[in-house]
Amino acid sequence: MNPRGLTISEKIPVQFVDELPQAVDVVVIGAGVIGVCTALSLAKDGVRVLLCEKGRVAGEQSSRNWGWIRQLGRDPAEIPIMQESLELWESLAETLGEDIGFRRHGIIYLASSEKKLAQREAWLDVARPHKLQVTMLNRAGVEKQIDGVAGQWCGGIHTPGDARAEPWLAVPAIARAAQREGALIRENCAVRSVEQTDGQVSSVITESGEVRCQRVVLAGGAWSSLFAANIGLRLPQLSVRSTVVSTTAVPGVYDGCAADEKLAFRRRQDGGYTLALSDLTNHLAGPDSLRFLTSFIPAVKAEWSTLRFGVSGVNYPDGWRTQRRWVSSEITPFERNRVLSPEPDKKAAQRMIERFKQRFPQLKKVGIAHQWAGMIDSLPDIVPVLDQVGSFEGLTIATGFSGHGFGIGPAAGKIAAELAQNKTPEHDLSRFRFSRFSDGSPIDLGPAL
Repeated sequence: MNPRGLTISEKIPVQFVDELPQAVDVVVIGAGVIGVCTALSLAKDGVRVLLCEKGRVAGEQSSRNWGWIRQLGRDPAEIPIMQESLELWESLAETLGEDIGFRRHGIIYLASSEKKLAQREAWLDVARPHKLQVTMLNRAGVEKQIDGVAGQWCGGIHTPGDARAEPWLAVPAIARAAQREGALIRENCAVRSVEQTDGQVSSVITESGEVRCQRVVLAGGAWSSLFAANIGLRLPQLSVRSTVVSTTAVPGVYDGCAADEKLAFRRRQDGGYTLALSDLTNHLAGPDSLRFLTSFIPAVKAEWSTLRFGVSGVNYPDGWRTQRRWVSSEITPFERNRVLSPEPDKKAAQRMIERFKQRFPQLKKVGIAHQWAGMIDSLPDIVPVLDQVGSFEGLTIATGFSGHGFGIGPAAGKIAAELAQNKTPEHDLSRFRFSRFSDGSPIDLGPAL
């Protein structure tokens, strides 16, 4: 655990040091929330599993996200999976033996205008078939929930059963549970390549040696597209930078999570709030931005007013000088950047505090306790790939969760584990198929928040 209670970085000592086995049934690449939950599910099923992480468990976006566990605002295809995930979070909170900050205090999408409220209300048509507990709030209803300036919100949409947790506590705790179930976990151990024999996965080559296996799950987050390209697969994934702030401890104004058109906020276990901007999407452009531009045109059009552009950094997944091809005997980009830790946008961070103070002027001494940034792996339609790869027998991809991965992680990991065992998941995964970016299907945008 990070002693500062913040994001996990390369400076944090290695905690997961299991010996590299000669052979396992499944290797999971990437120890973010999806990879960790996949390893836990596989281990519970009695599968021999090795989880390899190039840096630290939850070192990147999985410890840097907002900490929301939400059904609210989900893509219709995600809702059944998210409903199961919420139940799994409840079970994990009871059985992990550690307080991960899981609390069901609800989530509210706020509206500052009648037009925005109507847009929020339209999502009720998505929720009804799934029998979600969701309520429309008028002005008075919002003010009963949130102690802000009277009249600033005309209403909102509320899921009282939704939850929050502390990401940097939760994901490592789940990894420790996976270890107790028999999973092997190794940090500072980049997977360089996946080897095939007669068209079937036969091993992975890590920086520490070869491990024989029949199945691989690629859950590499922002690094997945780069890894996939080196083994001959086109995965049109880009990343956006998200800056996040934790405030100093302040009196409570709402115990759950909420967002309006410009600010998102969540109550934290340390007495502060996690803040982020709702109206900023910061893309750091690289070669893949051009390569995948056609696929992302619908998303760019939809988010144009919030988009800001920069240049991808040195040794970033889509950096201009990042190595694109390598053989398994070479040092790879994954070893050159153990933990992807972009610089936060300090102007954006200050704007968060200013907006928070405007909404809650009674909080006289609120300030920035910490600020950080993470790279969110995004796909053109803002929903993930969760699928076996037909052209690469034995490979499952679970990536591109587009900022929605923390909450849905336990159920998504369970599904990835089922796919890796050639089981048929109970959920309809057609929306998340890998082939949708190559079979001529139109881009069908999911919700961005």
